[in-house]
Amino acid sequence: MRVLQLISSEGFYGAENVVAALTRDLLRSGYFVRLGIFENAHVSRKNNASAEFESRGLPATRILCRRRFDRAALKRIREIIHTEEIGLVHSHGYKADMYAYLATRGMRLPLLSTCHLWTRQTAAVRFYEFLDARLLRSFDAVVAVSDRIAAELRQAGVPSGKITTIDNGIDFGPFHSAQATLASELNKKNRVLIGTVGRLVAQKGLTFFLTAAQHLLKEFPDLLFAIVGDGPDRDKLEQLAKDLRIENKVCFTGARTDMPGVYSSLDIFALASIDEGMPMALLEAMASGAPAIATEVGAIPKVIVPGRTGMLVRPGDPAELAQALACLIRDPALRERMAHNAKQQIHEQFSSQVMTQNYCNLYERLLKRKNGTLNTVPVMDPGA
Repeated sequence: MRVLQLISSEGFYGAENVVAALTRDLLRSGYFVRLGIFENAHVSRKNNASAEFESRGLPATRILCRRRFDRAALKRIREIIHTEEIGLVHSHGYKADMYAYLATRGMRLPLLSTCHLWTRQTAAVRFYEFLDARLLRSFDAVVAVSDRIAAELRQAGVPSGKITTIDNGIDFGPFHSAQATLASELNKKNRVLIGTVGRLVAQKGLTFFLTAAQHLLKEFPDLLFAIVGDGPDRDKLEQLAKDLRIENKVCFTGARTDMPGVYSSLDIFALASIDEGMPMALLEAMASGAPAIATEVGAIPKVIVPGRTGMLVRPGDPAELAQALACLIRDPALRERMAHNAKQQIHEQFSSQVMTQNYCNLYERLLKRKNGTLNTVPVMDPGA
């Protein structure tokens, strides 16, 4: 089977990690996979997504977009489909969905999208996500990464029969015995380090994380906090840390390429999001052995069993977040038990192999439905 994965990315976060794990497992299973990454020439932000995929041994085809809609990019996708004899197109995100839909019109190709989350961050994003919902009605299948997202898709008019929920999964290999690189950089020593990971946008609830940090430092003045990731709200969040007079206790690391080393440095992982799908950062932190506290949004309650594999708090409540964190700070034995249980649960339920097998089963069903038979194009070496 020959698959084109399309993703529009502004960095390397949850959705990108899902695509990387899926692509790697598909290649190992004998699939031919072409990975298409949109790169926007009309924005000033540097995009390292293609380089990050390539650093993981996943050759990425860059699809240059010189404006918001670029017919040359559409032509490039069609060229890839014809040249590589693609049998199925799988897109991730509203921009990739739009180009995938337009590029495959008139072709007998199964068209699949994964909806990771509609963030509704700005008026422009809400408009594009509104259009995305209409486009997805015409796709052959849509994967939701949580039951809540599946419900949103149905409410947006996507037929129930086209929607499948597939949990995100992670590759555990990089997280075994990782060196605590961030702890070394921060000269952590015996201090407790509390960290969070994600794109710096309102959805991640980082203002609540910082407010909780201020509360905690009154009782535990030696604490350290790390905010890992980058995004449009960075300047605003750094200013908030100054306004709260905790800037000397909070490290904004920016985007990192050593995430296993980051997670292994943390004594506690906290996720203060006000909205989520199936957060990869939470899965990775738990797989790394970091006890986790997260808000009860999206699919997070499916991941955390309160009191056993982590703790759940209400979104938008920094006092409750601080109280839960204080509980773990005071009780190292509880942190250790939760970390052990969490690691075991993630290994059993959220592996990338399980996720990939679910996608493979869906691919097979779509090909049978579209063509009447399985795709019999010979598998080629992805490096050819």
